[in-house]
Amino acid sequence: MAARLVQRCCWRHLVTFTCAPAAAPATLLLPNGKLPAARALPHTPLASIHISVPSAWNADRFSVKEQVEENSNSEHRAILNLIEAATSPQELFQLGELHSLNSNQASLVITRLSRLAVEKNLETGGILQDERFQQLIEIVDSQISQVWNNTLVGLLKSLYSLGMESSSREMQSVEHEVLWRLRRLAFRQLASLAEFLAVKQGKESKLLNEVIKKLELRWTELEGTRTVVMLIAKVGHISSVLMDRLEDKALELAEQFSPEDIRKITLALAYQNRRSVPLLRAMSYHLIQKHSELNLSILMDLIFAYGKLNFHQPQVFQKIATDLQPHVSAMTPVEVTRCIRSFAFLKWLSLPLFEAISQYALDNAKQLSIAHLCSIILSFARLNFQPSGSEDFFNMAHEELQGQLDSLEPQLLTDLVWSLCVLQQAKPPYLQHVLAPDFHAVIQGDLSPRAQNLRMKLIQINAAAKLESPEYQGPFLPAGMLSAAEPAAEKVTLLQSSLREALAGVLGSQDNGRWDVHTIYGWQIDAEMVLNSENKPLPLKDFAAPHLPHSEGTKPLPPGARRIAFLRWEFPNFSNRSKELLGRYAMARRHIQAAGFLVVDATCQAAPGQRGDQ
Repeated sequence: MAARLVQRCCWRHLVTFTCAPAAAPATLLLPNGKLPAARALPHTPLASIHISVPSAWNADRFSVKEQVEENSNSEHRAILNLIEAATSPQELFQLGELHSLNSNQASLVITRLSRLAVEKNLETGGILQDERFQQLIEIVDSQISQVWNNTLVGLLKSLYSLGMESSSREMQSVEHEVLWRLRRLAFRQLASLAEFLAVKQGKESKLLNEVIKKLELRWTELEGTRTVVMLIAKVGHISSVLMDRLEDKALELAEQFSPEDIRKITLALAYQNRRSVPLLRAMSYHLIQKHSELNLSILMDLIFAYGKLNFHQPQVFQKIATDLQPHVSAMTPVEVTRCIRSFAFLKWLSLPLFEAISQYALDNAKQLSIAHLCSIILSFARLNFQPSGSEDFFNMAHEELQGQLDSLEPQLLTDLVWSLCVLQQAKPPYLQHVLAPDFHAVIQGDLSPRAQNLRMKLIQINAAAKLESPEYQGPFLPAGMLSAAEPAAEKVTLLQSSLREALAGVLGSQDNGRWDVHTIYGWQIDAEMVLNSENKPLPLKDFAAPHLPHSEGTKPLPPGARRIAFLRWEFPNFSNRSKELLGRYAMARRHIQAAGFLVVDATCQAAPGQRGDQ
């Protein structure tokens, strides 16, 4: 009965607003002077009658009534103009005193009050406590069912913005009315409400959860890039189901996205840690094909997002690096360090860009904080980048770091000294700071991943001090700390298994080789063997192994014999395949060679069709 009554009311409104004639037509009489007989219409249930309704009425079931009432009522239009023209809360309150406002008009006054409070940075407490504001709220509360949909959504947002207590009866009345009408709200109204509630209240909002459920059910109504981008950026993190739908829609609209849209979406994906490869590929393609000029903020956010998602697109990186280079001299230290850290994390070396950043550091040495300088050095070390003006750069760095080491946190100080070891710029004072007993005593017995990472870097610094710094006289790490350097077992990679298969036939016997060798230098050798002067493998257990914490044999190697170490090169996303251009790998090679090994790089060819962004 209720559904039938609503249908009848809707039908009456539709006929009234869309079919009413401007003037009564003349009466048509038959020759006999009688009215014509009415044609009998077949009996058809109302629910089965198809009515052609304007799309605006479909989007918002009160929009036809609202539009007709607004256009036909001159007094209403005049009040609306006065509300929009008001420039202070007093003018709006006076409007309520001079006119008899209905609930819809009172809601518009409250919405305008909220906007004025934001625009003019007004104190909302005085507005809420004003007696005239309470009268407006009472008008709305007494006729809440007559407030139009769009106005109701704006009213709810305005009351939140003004800071009205959510526990108040009037506020709960508005929330319940919105909750009751959710099915009748247009999709754009649901999206706008979801955006506001996500920012204002977060995941704990009951109303927001109900709005998101409606968005999930009606996602096919989603149109336009603006709404898609807004929902991905502001609401998607709350519902994975909705985010899946939004990603599908964004993939359809990728060609229409502006650079700003792409920036917002990639940042949202990065913050949510959603590595949507098809969407990222599509946006990357259109970014390269259609947008020739990108501003600094977009470039910075894009490279940050790609770095956080570890998503590799060489053409995009090259474009970003090329576009960033002219901006470097005008960038702030924060922007410079954020930029170079993202490229270092992606293992993408752009020589012109890194040279420009090196020159920036020299030109702005006094403006760089110690943290900024450390970030630049750490990034250089990650890619083993040596500036063309290496001597000038590191002289400046040593001068700025002098006397500042004690102020650095243990983790940052360790990373800094480790990076200087990679770049072969670690002087004895740096080594003494981190190899001193007091420094590493704090991590003794700590099994946390952070402490284990710190311990491993200290062992590698210790190796650099022994193998590459003849002028350094100590202190060194105790032997007990070196023997505890073995990390947790890792899953065997395809390259490791292939290497073992390839060497199995060469070695002849398992005694002639070692696998996954953890050395006292902090580096892991994937495979080790000893060849005599005739290039035949020898049993390893018979010979002394100074690179191991505990050696099985004691014999020295026979004349002409050589130790062979195999190191994996597994960096499929690295832009330059040269082994000398990744800092960690370069330092490992140097140390193992200094320990008396001939190093063989074990690598494999990528399979056909394999991409770095998979």
